[in-house]
Amino acid sequence: MCGIAGVRRFDGAPVDLGLLKAMAGHLEHRGPDGRGYLVDGSLGLAHTRLSIIDVEGSPQPMSGAGGHNHLVFNGEILNYRQLRTGLSYPFRTDGDTEVLLALYDRHGADGVTRLRGQFAYALFDSRTADLHLFRDRLGILPLYYYTDGRFFAFASEIKALLPAIASVQVDEAALHGYLTHRSVPAPHTFIAGVRKLRQGHHLVVGADGTVREHPYWTLPAAPQLTSCPPEEAVRLVGDALTASMRESLVSDVPVGAYLSGGLDSSLIAALAAREQGGTGLHTFAAGFDDPRLDETAWARRTAQIVGSTHHEVRIGAEDFEQNWSRLSWHRDAPLSEPADVAVFRLAELARRDVKVVLSGEGSDELFGGYPKHRFAAATRLAGVLPSRLLRHLERRLPTGQARLGIALRTLSEAGYPERLRGWFSPFTAAERTELVGGPPTRDAPQAYRLGGGDALHRMLYADVHTWLPDNLLERGDRMSMAASLEMRPPFLGLPLVELAFSLPSNVKVRGSVGKWVVKEVARRHLPKEIVDRPKVGFKVPLDQWFRGSLHDLAADLLTDRSSFVAAALDPRAVRELLESHTSGRRDEQMRIWTLLSLEVWHRELVSRRTLPENTTSR
Repeated sequence: MCGIAGVRRFDGAPVDLGLLKAMAGHLEHRGPDGRGYLVDGSLGLAHTRLSIIDVEGSPQPMSGAGGHNHLVFNGEILNYRQLRTGLSYPFRTDGDTEVLLALYDRHGADGVTRLRGQFAYALFDSRTADLHLFRDRLGILPLYYYTDGRFFAFASEIKALLPAIASVQVDEAALHGYLTHRSVPAPHTFIAGVRKLRQGHHLVVGADGTVREHPYWTLPAAPQLTSCPPEEAVRLVGDALTASMRESLVSDVPVGAYLSGGLDSSLIAALAAREQGGTGLHTFAAGFDDPRLDETAWARRTAQIVGSTHHEVRIGAEDFEQNWSRLSWHRDAPLSEPADVAVFRLAELARRDVKVVLSGEGSDELFGGYPKHRFAAATRLAGVLPSRLLRHLERRLPTGQARLGIALRTLSEAGYPERLRGWFSPFTAAERTELVGGPPTRDAPQAYRLGGGDALHRMLYADVHTWLPDNLLERGDRMSMAASLEMRPPFLGLPLVELAFSLPSNVKVRGSVGKWVVKEVARRHLPKEIVDRPKVGFKVPLDQWFRGSLHDLAADLLTDRSSFVAAALDPRAVRELLESHTSGRRDEQMRIWTLLSLEVWHRELVSRRTLPENTTSR
């Protein structure tokens, strides 16, 4: 994995090398093994490298054989060896970077459709004067851009764009989206003018400053197979996951695996160990002192079964106090999940032994693994129930019924798109309007309307276009790269993703069993007690911490006179949340987390906004 950045001026003036160095300086954690720059008149490219493939070669920025094309690339092309054999090109290196230049030389921008892997790259063609930006199909790796008509800038992370932006302002129109999703849905961000290139999209910047964006790949809106025998579905998924695992292990440096003790990470660890001959695999787990949420005993059990060398780290409230601010800077946004901090500590642990780690992201969104997926049909039809009655019941629930409370709030929402969003939303639509002081000015992402087929397929379609790229994958990338560690999710291999969205829903959720087909694949590799145990998820004991060691921190930051949250949102509603949770009347941990994360991020943004002299683009 690496960091990329670049500037394209439209006034004919040369790009300042000092600006490129300032941008690259904010990406050093993504590429501590080396830096490179290219300035060609009004074009400038920068690259920071984490060496994974062709460790001693493939320096970037890289120019094509004819000298017309220039490239900076972040990611891994997992089928690069197969691609190289079919290309007639004077290769000078042994890695995957040059394959992108060779593909463009032969197929133009359409070469991206032949790639499998995780990637974000920029390619400048001096013959057409077009700058091309590409992001992988699922949005595993990030790519951001900014333009004001005078210049265009792009980077792997928002912070690397800040030296090029004269005036950085919070886009308060994004507040509604954040309070809905715990992240700002693409293509928007929390910084005014900064956009996120959407998953599976290609963006072209012309010499005159025009910016054109279009998808080069899309998921089918409805399942392609109306029926598939369950045993055949298990075979197909097992074969596709095995093939994806083999590609995910392509590396010239050691590869390890996160191991929470849950189904997905346990299956990934078992397959990785099998592919590596049962030796040499390192696994990594995070544990908590709260026995309700600690799964390290299960992680150790799986490690014994697969024969891995196992490592663990303990997470406490002090880890949040010590890391929250700097990880908000790494995330370029509020930490969307309490698990962000735990993932970072896990990445720190893993980086001692490996440069690449496998994770289980994507399985739930492809195969229906969340509790909400069992209620997909109810979500679609819930509009027939009285919303006031559902909200009344939710407010009378005891604090131990948090999941039921989420269901009642969600099913009380007006309109199917809002109910689809409601399952992961900390605030209802009415609560968001009250907090912000008015209705949203942006529509819900189109993914909540475009999905076809049955209710489960529509829900999964929305998850893969919103929750997965803007929350889980963004978290995985930023928290792992904060420790200079590359994360790879084998469940998101292209053939497996396309297979998953072709399968009928009845092999995903069967009765009360979610992710049924994945569990049946796992039975071939893991014992019943691991496959069938209840899903816990990667959670932290925030409910107790916000009534204990983190209580004063939350109250001070959210009610202080200098608080961004207190100024941007309704302070009375914020105080009521804190009081309700502290008293024990309600469990408001996720709402408090959402607001507190926003405040911590904003303070970090303001505190780090000072720019070196002569680094703006003006």
